[in-house]
Amino acid sequence: MYGGTKMGMHVSTGSPAGADYSPRADVVADCTKYAAESGGSIAVTADPVEAVKEADVVYTDSWMSYHIPKDQEEERIAKFMPYQVNAELMGPAKPDAIFMNCLPANRGCEQTAEVIDGPQSIVFDEAENRLHAQKAVMLMLCNSSGTNPKV
Repeated sequence: MYGGTKMGMHVSTGSPAGADYSPRADVVADCTKYAAESGGSIAVTADPVEAVKEADVVYTDSWMSYHIPKDQEEERIAKFMPYQVNAELMGPAKPDAIFMNCLPANRGCEQTAEVIDGPQSIVFDEAENRLHAQKAVMLMLCNSSGTNPKV
């Protein structure tokens, strides 16, 4: 949300309503300010179809964080299932929309196999690019500490 709104993108998020699932109010306020400065926009909705409507990129993340107790998993999956990225939910996005997930991904939960393994998915390119970005950060940090790693 921060990066997209700072860069003038139109960012739309879809999640179940409520403080446990919706983006924090302070984050939305910051992003609203960034969007106004950059020409972008921010929309927060509980409607998954509205969230992906006319999207260039459909991005999902894991429904299960490390801190979710096992006894709450079924309830959480039921709550998020309307937000599962499947062929039907990709429909309202632009025809050439791409699908992203930062991985790891649970096929059958956040997205279906037909989406993550389909022609619109760029998840493995995304992971590869993240690897290179992380290596660049490590190099920068090594250089800033006075060492000079050989590359």
